Amino acid sequence: MGRTLNQIAVVTMMNLRSIPQRLWTSLSTVIAVAFVTGVLLAFLAMANGFAATVKGSGASDVAVFLRKGSEGELNSVLERGQTQLIQEAPGIAKGADGKALTSPELYVIVDGIKKSSRTKANLPLRGLGPLADQVRKGVRISAGRMFRTGMNELVVGRAVSKQFEGFELGRQIRLASQNWTVVGEFETGGTVFESEIWADVAVLQNLYQRGSTVQTVRVRMDSPASLQKLRDYSDSDPRLKLDVQSETEFYTGQSQGMNDMIMFMGWPLAIAMSFGALAGALNTMYASVDARLREIATMRAIGFGGLPAFVGTMTESLLLSAIGGVLGTLFCYLLFNGISAATMGGSFTQVVFAFKFSGALILQGVILALVIGFVGGVFPAWRAARVPLLAAFRAG
Repeated sequence: MGRTLNQIAVVTMMNLRSIPQRLWTSLSTVIAVAFVTGVLLAFLAMANGFAATVKGSGASDVAVFLRKGSEGELNSVLERGQTQLIQEAPGIAKGADGKALTSPELYVIVDGIKKSSRTKANLPLRGLGPLADQVRKGVRISAGRMFRTGMNELVVGRAVSKQFEGFELGRQIRLASQNWTVVGEFETGGTVFESEIWADVAVLQNLYQRGSTVQTVRVRMDSPASLQKLRDYSDSDPRLKLDVQSETEFYTGQSQGMNDMIMFMGWPLAIAMSFGALAGALNTMYASVDARLREIATMRAIGFGGLPAFVGTMTESLLLSAIGGVLGTLFCYLLFNGISAATMGGSFTQVVFAFKFSGALILQGVILALVIGFVGGVFPAWRAARVPLLAAFRAG
């Protein structure tokens, strides 16, 4: 056993020392693997950042009421009578004045212009009830002030003001055939709400001729356990029969489709590109074996077995791929980590998020690189382990 390990060490070191003799073919394999790894990690970081932004938007002690069967806010309609019934539901927290903490909300789509591409994109304009600031926690007006009731005033999320034109503090902008003044900018800790524009719900109802209807009602519960009380209350009253979800559940569902789409784009593309990197790895390793036929045959003749030749070739292939994987990961991290992007969310509106790397994502990239190295090395390694001695000498 010790003799075999010594032989493996000798052959492996011989292989690694010969890499500079095949510098360009080895470098091409490293670059190909790095490119594949970088592309995969870019998609995974995009999906991870989008999911973190959307899922992190929900609160476990906030419930969302929607029309039964609605897939999102755009498809939901709640009448004024339903809104009033919801205010009487059990399990809702009360404000200092004793009123139930509820926020009837209207959700519409308006046009925005991206600063980066000068192209149009859908933005969510949300009408809020007067108690919205007590229903939502973690909202901070970072500049200016909150909009006033009954006025054509907007407060915009930090992401909107950064990514879209015309939403800077103090600017006037025309949305939905009306002129609006941006009076404030808010932050919510990087959640999806920072991709929204907020205004008074009554103004939007009048502008869009919605009467007294809204699309959702958010309520702050006295505890997360009260969610079942709200569901039972809604199911027991034929005037309601609404879908009731925690805000956490709601945004998890909203993010799943887009997250899956990004993942399904990333992995197939990376796998398709892997075939190119695999071809490069095979070419490099076959060239490595061909260049060392005489050395391999000579070592076999003096008592070295086939296993050391196999392990030495595999080690070289895995090392080149590992270097490519590390370089691809490092380049992708430096280029994309924390960078902001915008994509279509679950309600056909733009969601601004940041690419987000994690240890699990980096591990997936490195594993893909090692798989390329393994598959690209196993056949040349098998050939090295079975070199015909006489043929090898003739080749030399």
